Parts: sequence; C-alpha cells; structure tokens
Amino acid sequence: MWCCSTGAGVPTHKQFKVAVTKDNLVFASAHFITFPGHRCERLHGHNYRTRVVVEGGLNREAHYVLDFAELKHLMKRLTDEIDHKVLLPLQNPKIQVREEGDAVSVAVMGRPRYVFPRDDCALLPVPNTTVEMLAQYLAGRVRQELAGSGDVDLTALEVEVEETVGQAATYRESLG
Repeated sequence: MWCCSTGAGVPTHKQFKVAVTKDNLVFASAHFITFPGHRCERLHGHNYRTRVVVEGGLNREAHYVLDFAELKHLMKRLTDEIDHKVLLPLQNPKIQVREEGDAVSVAVMGRPRYVFPRDDCALLPVPNTTVEMLAQYLAGRVRQELAGSGDVDLTALEVEVEETVGQAATYRESLG
C-alpha cells in the first residue's frame, strides 16, 4: 500500500546538489581582456549563459536545499545587472578605469583607448573580464546574497559562465 510520509524520518545531515540553468539566465555584454606581456584584445561581445549549483543540507521544514524559484530569481537579477553593459575590470594593473561625470574613460597601459557612457558600464571588482573571473564574481555575489538568508545551509557553491557554445569556465568554492 502506498502511504504518505511526514518526512520525520528524513535525515537532514545528508548532502544534496541543486542546479539551475534556464534560458533567461543570460547576459549579452562587451568586454576585452589583457594577455601576458603588452597584449590587449579588441572590444567585442558575447551572449553569455550561466548555471548555478548549490550543495548543502536540507531545510528541516521544507526538505529542500534551496527553493528553485529563489535561486532562479537571484541569478536572473545578477545577470540583469551586467546585461547589455561593457564589462570593465577595476583590479587590472594594465587598465585604468576612471569615472568622469556621466562617462567612464578607459586607458590601457597608460594610453587612452575608450570613453563610454557610465550607464552602459559594469565596473567589476575583478582583475580581468575572463569567463573564469566572471564566474568567480557571480559566485561571490550569490554567496553574499544567500548568506543573509538564515534558512540556507550551504556547503558548496558553483557558477558556470559560458561565453560561446563549448567555451565555459566553472568556479567552485567550499563554504563549510
């Protein structure tokens, strides 16, 4: 006979992994990266896709790691912040980014290169706008946002950023 359980016997110390990948967890942005030596690539863009994975114990009351809707909403908000923006690294010693009123000027190796409207830029605390650094940045933002929620008991977090089909980087960090 089939019977429903109240869940009282479900051990909460087990670890589960929850992943979210949706068609709307994307951002289209322009960037350029610097390479070893004196090389800097040209400004270009990608249609990036993201994936987020969280690991942890079960919420004792709800019996899930994290509500899918909450995780999707969080990633959508974070990708929207950098969607249709020029991604600029603030921690790159080869790139000087200066806000000048409603504009952002960018010099590479001390030589002026670009001026963008401020509203079209995402100034990121990263050393380069590679997919590796974008994945780490987004993971940090997810961790920060979820830390404020006392209901979440995460042990690991993973964010993947794909810049084109077949080219992606995944950042993973243990939290507990």
